[in-house]
Amino acid sequence: MSRHTRTRSGVSRRGFVGFLGAGAASVGIGTVAAAPAAHAAAHDAAPAATAATLPPPSSPGYWREVERLFMLDKDVLFMNVGTVGSPPREVVETVDRVHREVAVGAISAYSDFPEVRAVAARGYGCDPDELVISHNTSDGMSKILAGLALKEGDEILTTNHEHSGGNVPMAIARDRHGIVIKRVALPVGNRQRAEDYVELFRKAITSRTKALVFSAPTYKTGTMLPIAMLARLAQEHGLISVVDGAHIPGMMAYNFHELGVDFLAGSAAKWQCGPGGTGVLYIRNKVLSRYNPNPLPEFWPVVSSGYPAEGGLPPRSNGPTESYDIASDLQTVGNSSLAVMAGVRHVCEVWDSIGRQRIQDHVLGLSAYLKELIVERWGVNSLYSPKDDPRLVCALTSFAPFRDPRDVHDAQKTTTLVARLKDEYGIVIRTSDFPVIGSARSHQAVRVSTHLFHQKEDVERLVDALWALSGDMG
Repeated sequence: MSRHTRTRSGVSRRGFVGFLGAGAASVGIGTVAAAPAAHAAAHDAAPAATAATLPPPSSPGYWREVERLFMLDKDVLFMNVGTVGSPPREVVETVDRVHREVAVGAISAYSDFPEVRAVAARGYGCDPDELVISHNTSDGMSKILAGLALKEGDEILTTNHEHSGGNVPMAIARDRHGIVIKRVALPVGNRQRAEDYVELFRKAITSRTKALVFSAPTYKTGTMLPIAMLARLAQEHGLISVVDGAHIPGMMAYNFHELGVDFLAGSAAKWQCGPGGTGVLYIRNKVLSRYNPNPLPEFWPVVSSGYPAEGGLPPRSNGPTESYDIASDLQTVGNSSLAVMAGVRHVCEVWDSIGRQRIQDHVLGLSAYLKELIVERWGVNSLYSPKDDPRLVCALTSFAPFRDPRDVHDAQKTTTLVARLKDEYGIVIRTSDFPVIGSARSHQAVRVSTHLFHQKEDVERLVDALWALSGDMG
C-alpha cells in the first residue's frame, strides 16, 4: 500500500484519545485541572474568564473582558507583542493538562496532526494540506528557502529591512548554491503609498530574478508591504513569492488563498499568542486561478520523516485539487508534542471565537490612535510607520521618541529610554534600528505593539510616559 493512501496519523490509540481530549478542552468545551484553576484564581480575584464566557461584542467593556483571558502581570503594561505574545489562561491550562496526561501515560505523538492543521487552516483561509505548524517564523523561512529548486546565478529579490530569519537562509543559499541576493532599499515614514513599493520591486526585477522574498509587515518599522499587489507582480513575471509574515497570524485577518502568494511563514507565539516555539507555514498546494493562476513552483519538503524513502511521490497539482498533502510531509518529523499542538489548536479556536476581523479592527484602531497621538506630540516626521494608506498599516508602530532630531542616531540613549520606561513607568516596549535612504548611519527608534489585551487608555499612558521621559532626557 502506498504511503500516500494509508493513514497519516502515527499517534497510538491511547495517545490519540488523549489528544482528542486536549482538543475537546477548546472554546466552551470541557474542564481544566484543579491545580491550574486554583493558581488562576489566586492570580485574579475574579472568576477566570474564558472565550466561551465573553459577553456579546456589542457589550460595554467587551475588550476589558477579553483582557481578562490573559495571565499578564497586572503591574506591567506589556506592549512588545512583536517579540513574544502571552497565551490566554485557558490555553496555558490545556498545555499543562496534556503535558501531564502524556507524562502519566507515556504517550507518543508520531503524527501529522490533521485535526490541528484543519482548525488552524480554517482561521487562516487555506486548506489543511497547505498548512504546517512549524517551530517559528525562522524555521518556516529556512524550510521554504532550502526547499526551492534555485540554482547558481538565480536571483532572489528582497529588501534591506529583512529579519535574520530570512536573511540567514538566503545567505546559505548564496554561499552554498551561488544564488544572487539583490535588495530593494525601502523608504520609511508616512509619505509612501502601496503603489510606490510595488514600483520599486518592479524596477529591480531582471531576467535572472526567480523569487521575491519580503517581510510584511517589516519588523523594523511596522510597514505592511502590500502582499497581494506584490504577489500579482510576481505572477506577472513568473516569479516565486515568499513572505516573512512573522506578525500576520493573530494580528491580521488575512485569507492566505486570497493573498495569492506561494509561501508564507509566520509565528504562532507572537500575535497569535500560542505556546512558545510554534509557528505557521503556508505552502500553496493547488492552482486556484482567481488568486494565483501560475503553476506551483518546484519545492522539496527537505525537513521530513514522512517523505517516501522508496520514492514515488506524485507530481504536484496543476489544478484546484491537491495531488497529495505536502503539509503532512513537513509536519511529520518524528515524535512531537501533543501538549504544544493542543495549545495551538486551542488558541486558534479562541481567536476564531472572538473573530479575527474583530481582532484586526481593534488592534489596528489602537495603532492608528497611537500614531495620531505621536503626531500631536512629536510631529509626523517622527513616524517610521505609515498611517494614512490603509494598505500599509499594521499594529506595529515605530517612531523617533526624542525631540532633538540628532538623537535618531543615538543607540545608547534609545536603549536607556526603553529601560527607564520599564523601570519607572512599568511599560515594556523595544528598540528598533534600520537603514534609512539618504542617511549614512542607521536610525534608532522605539517600537510599540498594540494588541487585543490593550485599551485606549493604555495607549495614552504610554504616550504620556514617553513624552515625559524624552523631555527629561533632553
